[in-house]
Amino acid sequence: MTKRISIANVFPKDLFWDVDHNSLDVQQDKDLIIPRAMYATNETSFETDITRLESLYTREDITHHLRSTKEMISNEVCLMVANRYNIEPFYWFHK
Repeated sequence: MTKRISIANVFPKDLFWDVDHNSLDVQQDKDLIIPRAMYATNETSFETDITRLESLYTREDITHHLRSTKEMISNEVCLMVANRYNIEPFYWFHK
């Protein structure tokens, strides 16, 4: 039996203001969790935020869901992720 992870114990509850954070499933809801976890990150908090994500997801999951999300992820965050994984830069807001 797999232990259920409460996302509220990993990320601030206010990131999931519009959903019941207790009902989020780490695997089934990664398309919501990954972008929300990076939505409010900045240069100062990036290392902490990305490390938390990496404890739950692969870098492929992280980049895939950041590239395909409808959440407004800043270009700076996209660039930090690309630099961390040494991949081609990608941007949410097209330059």
